[in-house]
Amino acid sequence: MANVGLQFVASAGDADPQSRPVLLLGQLQNLHRVPWSHLRGKLQPRVTEEIWQTALGTLNPNPTDSCPLYLNYATVAALPSRVSRHNSPSAAQFITRLVRNCLPGGTNRCILMICERSEVFASACALARAFPLFTHRSSASRRTEKTVTVEFFLVGQNNGPVEVTTLKCLTSATEGVRLAARIVDTPCNEMNTDNFLEEIKKVGKDLGIVPTIIRDEELKQRGFGGIYGVGKAAVHPPALAVLSHMPEGATQTIAWVGKGIVYDTGGLSIKGKTTMPGMKRDCGGAAAVLGAFRAAIRQGFKDNLHAVFCLAENSVGPNATRPDDIHLLYSGKTVEINNTDAEGRLVLADGVSYACKDLGADIILDMATLTGAQGIATGKYHAAVLTNSEEWETACVKAGRNCGDLVHPLVYCPELHFSEFTSAVADMKNSVADRDNSPSSCAGLFIASHIGFDWPGIWVHLDIASPVHAGERATGYGVALLLSLFGGASEDPLLNMVSPLGEDADPQGDMERDCKRRRLV
Repeated sequence: MANVGLQFVASAGDADPQSRPVLLLGQLQNLHRVPWSHLRGKLQPRVTEEIWQTALGTLNPNPTDSCPLYLNYATVAALPSRVSRHNSPSAAQFITRLVRNCLPGGTNRCILMICERSEVFASACALARAFPLFTHRSSASRRTEKTVTVEFFLVGQNNGPVEVTTLKCLTSATEGVRLAARIVDTPCNEMNTDNFLEEIKKVGKDLGIVPTIIRDEELKQRGFGGIYGVGKAAVHPPALAVLSHMPEGATQTIAWVGKGIVYDTGGLSIKGKTTMPGMKRDCGGAAAVLGAFRAAIRQGFKDNLHAVFCLAENSVGPNATRPDDIHLLYSGKTVEINNTDAEGRLVLADGVSYACKDLGADIILDMATLTGAQGIATGKYHAAVLTNSEEWETACVKAGRNCGDLVHPLVYCPELHFSEFTSAVADMKNSVADRDNSPSSCAGLFIASHIGFDWPGIWVHLDIASPVHAGERATGYGVALLLSLFGGASEDPLLNMVSPLGEDADPQGDMERDCKRRRLV
């Protein structure tokens, strides 16, 4: 599906399904609410109202179901009728699966998505995940370009037509999701640090922003011992890159810090033959930050926003970091290396320190494919959140339900867990002494320690190791989550609606609260 163009329109128009195959998708109760007058033009003359009603009667979603309406040209599919409290009401994961399995073939196809207005954003992002961009199959170059046109039919309250502004937002968001997935799917022989920097420059050019880039020996000279130490053995040198959006009237400064390990061999603490394949995905955090940053600025962002990319290849060579080496990080703290495969926290420690010291951020969010233990702690679908703010922990969970990028909290307890990093010769080690003591929480705490546990700002850590991919394909996870979580700082009405934080989040209004945080906290 790499050559598929995705278009969101207010009305897809009428067409014979034999010339334009169609998939109708929604919860069963919502499918029943669509008047035949709206469907007639997309299904006739192949499908009659009687056939449509009969098909609805046969659907029994458990959790999903589908029914062909006319050969393989028209299909109706039903989403789960109910979801649990830890799932998204949009049933986003099931949307992606049903589109992959049920969308008829063809060069010009249509999806009619039936849902409530509050589920439009999550549904659109879920649709985008079904159409990955990257492929090197030899047959792909011979295929013609395909188009999938998406129309939303809204039910329930506030069920008017979809506005042009909403369609523009959906286009920006889904392009960001597909960009992130493409970067993650691309192998390191193409997506090395050089080429990742080119992706950053392309986004910067599109937005009129010139990135700040610190690279190779300059990293060492300026004290970025984490990023430099991880990437110094690779052919393509490590880099710290920053895209900055600083509009007039901004009241706070936000930094998104992404882990961009373009390949992780494990370094000298090398991974095995079964655990190394797939490590091209270790740049998933940086890819999500890039896709979200482009979409957020396109839709209008009212506050200072910095996207910080910590890029390196954790390679093996004569210059590789050894266990027992001690590195001085940008925070000024020393780290004894006891595991070169715990490299993501080292580059992120430099990234969050830079965001704090040089960018003056009030809110720092780091996103990373950090630990395999994340998948054990919160599973394949829910990212893990660790934060110094209970309010932001709750907000991340709500944002995940609103956008389909699900999130669940980790234990935040530095007074009990940070002692795992005790070193006799440095400020800390980089890997825990006891791997049975909440290792995903500990990994996040390592990052936080480089801005300080008493730092007065908001720090959020998102470990996306498992949800960054589904099977052998990247999901673009994190783009929708960042757009939703920070939607309160956007000029876009749809992002305002899906954000759990906003100017009206505290109806009582604390006038003594720091005005810098009033909008998002």
